[in-house]
Amino acid sequence: MAKLKYPGIFVALFFIVLTSKSSAQSSDNDWQVLFNGRDLTGWRELNGTHKWEVKEGMIVGTDVHGQPNGFLCTEKEYGDFILELEVSIDTLMNNSGIQFRSRSTTDYLNGRVHGYQMEIDPKPQRWSGSIYDEGGRRGWLYTTELNVPGKEAYKNNQWNKYRIECFGTTMRTWVNNIPISHLVDAELTTGFIGLQLHANNPTDPPGGNQVRFRNIRIKSRGIKPSPPDDIFVVNTIPNNLSLQEKTNKYYLLWDGKTSKGWEDAYSVGFPNDSWEINENGLTVKTSGDQSPVSGRDIITTNQFGSFILKFDFRLTKGANSGVKYFVEDLKNKSAPVGKAVAALEYQVVDDSMPGVTGNRTLGSLADLLESKKTRAHIKKTGEWNQGIIKVFPDKRIEYFLNGYKILEFKRGSAEYLDLVAKSKYKDLQSFGMAPKGHILLEGRGGVAY
Repeated sequence: MAKLKYPGIFVALFFIVLTSKSSAQSSDNDWQVLFNGRDLTGWRELNGTHKWEVKEGMIVGTDVHGQPNGFLCTEKEYGDFILELEVSIDTLMNNSGIQFRSRSTTDYLNGRVHGYQMEIDPKPQRWSGSIYDEGGRRGWLYTTELNVPGKEAYKNNQWNKYRIECFGTTMRTWVNNIPISHLVDAELTTGFIGLQLHANNPTDPPGGNQVRFRNIRIKSRGIKPSPPDDIFVVNTIPNNLSLQEKTNKYYLLWDGKTSKGWEDAYSVGFPNDSWEINENGLTVKTSGDQSPVSGRDIITTNQFGSFILKFDFRLTKGANSGVKYFVEDLKNKSAPVGKAVAALEYQVVDDSMPGVTGNRTLGSLADLLESKKTRAHIKKTGEWNQGIIKVFPDKRIEYFLNGYKILEFKRGSAEYLDLVAKSKYKDLQSFGMAPKGHILLEGRGGVAY
């Protein structure tokens, strides 16, 4: 998927983007009060045994040291809705959150609460309003690293207004009327609302810290979504564009069905003998014993300058590939034998392979700069990861992996030129400095895009 002037790529597909702000209120009719201000009628406690009580018109949760995550949950379930409430949390508490479209069933970890959670974060990383997949599932789905201005919305030591909108597969959050997260995901469409008391980590202060909630109300009838704004969208649905992505000029670089928009890097046409196109993604074909084979590199038919590129990829054991950009037109050149195209690259590789270290690891600027990721940033083998490459007009470039910023540099800076001078690219004039170029997927096996 891609967006012009600031392009991109995504889920077994690719794109490029731009955006805008808002938080439209629906009418005040049909709001339902979820907390009556007197008792916990309509709520039930699940999982950890913490302390929940009503004080001065507030629901007050006090953590109990040694208990797992605990939740105070509505007895009713909701699908499409707008939820508003106010939150205040002790700054010594690890964090808290608001569950939505969540569940607790005996067939999933003996009733463990799972589903979407809007974060309440008093810590310096300032992820309040981010969306987490609670319950030992996929982890972070959207963080304020993708919407840095949103880090300033939440204020410690005061009441903060939280808002969640759910319409179909689209979920959006606001803190103090500032848009924070925009997630498009089809995992869960209904579930209960829940208030979280987080388990203590071993290094946390003893129990007794509190989180407070008040003015909790929900609207599930006569509602319509807020207009599109300009924040980043995480879309986990394959080959799909949400309304906000379309509004912000994203478009698909791969339609998920044909080779349209892609061609052999060195010749006319698409290398169907090397690549497969099916529901599993865009992949290099395997040999008879299912081992990956070396295929032909493919490039976009269009060239790009400043862009945001989002792409989903799935690694298998021993995978070794990469996404390259600012690639020159190679049609009049011979395909390199045993040698990769020289270009800026987002490394897509199985880090467990022998010899994969330093600036050759996953998410690195290949052979130049090592990514600052940790194991927690990588999905398990066989699961889809999302990579993002942001190329700004001022030549700054940022890499993201599953919502975490893992690397940044600036083309042409003294640091960049020094890296190139010490690398295998040292004899290539103006390496990586082209004003625009093609996007390239390496024809090596073990990766699906």
